[in-house]
Amino acid sequence: MFLRRLALTGAVIVTTALIAVPQAQAAAPAYTAIGDSYSSGTGTREYYADSGGCQRSPHAYPVIDAGRLGAALTFAACSGAKIPAILSGQLGSLNASTAYVTVSAGGNDLGWSAVIIQCAKPWPYTCWGDIDRAEAYIRSTLPGQLDQLYSEIRQRAPNARVVAVGYPNLFNGQECNAIARISPGEQSRLNAAADLLATTTAARAAANGFSFADARPAFTGHTVCGNPEWINGTSWPIGESYHPNRNGHVGYAAIVESALRA
Repeated sequence: MFLRRLALTGAVIVTTALIAVPQAQAAAPAYTAIGDSYSSGTGTREYYADSGGCQRSPHAYPVIDAGRLGAALTFAACSGAKIPAILSGQLGSLNASTAYVTVSAGGNDLGWSAVIIQCAKPWPYTCWGDIDRAEAYIRSTLPGQLDQLYSEIRQRAPNARVVAVGYPNLFNGQECNAIARISPGEQSRLNAAADLLATTTAARAAANGFSFADARPAFTGHTVCGNPEWINGTSWPIGESYHPNRNGHVGYAAIVESALRA
């Protein structure tokens, strides 16, 4: 009887000890957000103090999606970044343990901001030639640059779910901004160039085994002059212009989250 009680007591002690040992928590999946101002959050008007000119915002979609995914975010995106700068300065956190990567790139390389500034100048200035040159760059040079970037991302993060994030169309044909007049014809051509950029980016993403988050459908009705606007029109400071506002980044977060979970 004594031996039986001793055995039972020992079993209880062992069972209690096993219950008392805390279960190890799984590490949060690693998420790296790289790219330009459309990823950093320029346009939301609030930025982390230590982000400087990169204008990384607590309202940007990578921050929103990291919270939704329960992921540990490395926020590397930087306003104004071109593909060479992304390659040299934003990929350091990528490794075999990286679970998610998002990347927006290409707009700065083709000089998109400068094209819009030219289009916004008053008559007799025009921007038709600027748009033509941007489209020529998209066709001839950008595909190779994207392939180089995407290949490097895959090499560094072989197990990651990678989403190339596209840019929206900016205009709906209306003129609602007295500061900068971009005619309906110019708006149409700018949207056509944005369409070319989107299809080019989607093709290179697919060729490299990445997903593509197409922002154009979600932003329909929410462009400059939309109701509500998800994209700032001409604003002050001027760098806030033609970038997604806080509502726009909530919209972005939805489409990017869906692509990351697919």
